[in-house]
Amino acid sequence: MSEPKPPTPTPAGDTYKGWVFKWTNYIKGYQRRWFVLSNGLLSYYRTQAEMGHTCRGTINLATATITVDDACNFVISNGGTQTYHLKASCEVERQRWITALELAKAKAARMQAESDDSGDDFSLSCPPAPHGSLSELDSLRLTGEASDKIRQVTERATLFRITSNAMINACGDFLTLAQAHSKRWQKALQAERDQRVRLEETLEQLAKQHNNLERAFRGASQANATSDGKGSAGPGKGEASDDDDDNEFFDAVEEAPEFITLNEEPLGPNQDSSSQDLVPARKRRSRIPDKPNYSLNLWSIMKNCIGKELSKIPMPVNFNEPISMLQRLSEDLEYHELLDKAAKSQSALEQLCYVAAFSVSSYSTTVHRTGKPFNPLLGETYELDRHRDSGYRSLCEQVSHHPPAAAHHVISSRGWTLRQEITVASKFRGKYLSIMPLGTIHAIFEKGDNHYTWKKVTTTVHNIIVGKLWIDQSGEIDIVNHTTGDRCHLKFAPYSYFSRDVARKVTGVVTDKDGKAHYVLSGTWDEKMEFSRNGAEGKQKTVYQTLKARVVWHKNPLPEGAECMYFFTELALTLNEAEEGVAPTDSRQRPDQRLMEAGPPHDSHKAMWFERGEDPTTGEQVHIYKGGYWEAKDQGIWEGCGDIF
Repeated sequence: MSEPKPPTPTPAGDTYKGWVFKWTNYIKGYQRRWFVLSNGLLSYYRTQAEMGHTCRGTINLATATITVDDACNFVISNGGTQTYHLKASCEVERQRWITALELAKAKAARMQAESDDSGDDFSLSCPPAPHGSLSELDSLRLTGEASDKIRQVTERATLFRITSNAMINACGDFLTLAQAHSKRWQKALQAERDQRVRLEETLEQLAKQHNNLERAFRGASQANATSDGKGSAGPGKGEASDDDDDNEFFDAVEEAPEFITLNEEPLGPNQDSSSQDLVPARKRRSRIPDKPNYSLNLWSIMKNCIGKELSKIPMPVNFNEPISMLQRLSEDLEYHELLDKAAKSQSALEQLCYVAAFSVSSYSTTVHRTGKPFNPLLGETYELDRHRDSGYRSLCEQVSHHPPAAAHHVISSRGWTLRQEITVASKFRGKYLSIMPLGTIHAIFEKGDNHYTWKKVTTTVHNIIVGKLWIDQSGEIDIVNHTTGDRCHLKFAPYSYFSRDVARKVTGVVTDKDGKAHYVLSGTWDEKMEFSRNGAEGKQKTVYQTLKARVVWHKNPLPEGAECMYFFTELALTLNEAEEGVAPTDSRQRPDQRLMEAGPPHDSHKAMWFERGEDPTTGEQVHIYKGGYWEAKDQGIWEGCGDIF
């Protein structure tokens, strides 16, 4: 049930009162409180009944500041420890409160100034008690009223002594109490620190136990499956996997098959499987230096970063792979030939099938790629010019630093254009890392002027704490043809231990603008995709009668020794290869990235301005300056220096 609307605050003489929502904490948020504005003081209570006995807080408006946040929110603060974040039920009510508060503040400030003036006059006209009593005592000889005056002086002196002693004792008690509380606060802080260390150790132990239980469970499941004559699907052909209590996806133990494939007829003659008959214009490299074998504890670095954005987590370079995020984005073109075939399609619905296969194929390069790309610098670019051998030219640029965002544009001579602007939102959740690409991808075809858009799914990196890292893709994609109204809905099923379905499964349906299903797609995002015509066209959402399925996309095999080269594909191996004529801002020019690709240094450098020899004083072998640098600078001659950048 919704919160009832608070009544409009009403003035009563100099008093203004009503219900206002007050911010309490991050757990309870805004709570409704009864506020009373009277005599320059703003007080609040939990209920109206508390007004007679329990005030929850009061601010003197004479020295307070009043600011407006937005249409309904406003803040009142005395510049010290008291700050009220308040929210009215509507903009009109907020304005009524602001008007009443400003008037009360002006009146309170004026009264305080008048009080200060009268206080100064009083202090001049009324001397302190002790001095007054002494003056009266001196006059006793003249007036003869000794007994009465002495008694009055004695009473005043006694009262002053009692008051002074009470103030001294109160100050002493306050000092003792403050010191005691200070020690208690220090102990509490240290206890919290110790508790945090214990919790971290406990969490790491629980993670290891959890990993062992998972391994034991998988072993038992595989044994049962073998005895039943059925195989069980894992996260990656024997790789370790993960399942989180707070995962946003829920898998049923048993569910009806999403597609029923009846092999009846093949597709049209133009629906052939992916193949390449292109001859490269130049021979490109097929190897890079092997990845160094570093032993690092990822949990020791990330345990203090739970809940943070990935871009704000400092990571050692050893967790990187030697390409930038711009080059990683360019890898979407690994299977560009799918767009070439889409451009040749005679039917917009068949063309949509190829576009869907292309959207899935971009994830196939991520299955073993647990390394993090280098963060691009603002203004960094990357070009991938393959117009001679593949017909396309690609350009990426880092267009924003906070938040990090990259723009990508590809033009192909084979009748299509691809563009996207992607920013990445990420959260580290302790056991896993979620990466959510934000932004829209556009594919435009000259033939038929078809314009498609879609978004990317969520990437999850599991086993951050312990075990072997593995990657999963999950979520849904809607590919829309804005020219015809056709649509393809793809579902990336998250991995589950309890599912008997194939791992990394992707299913989809291609429908026209009226919602009639024409094609169904199925496969996995790391191996292949098939599509087939729906034999009984209709709007059923779970069961389709399909004709013979054909492979529309199949993953290319990895190069030999890819496991030692960051699991790079043939395209990825060439991304950082030196190219002539590229921009100075190109990612290939980054020395940090290139040094990482080269691996640990093998120092064969011969110093130009220093030579190794024996130090005449210490006898140590050191490099000693041999001269010539400043003379070369004066003459502007740097021959023989080489080019190290």
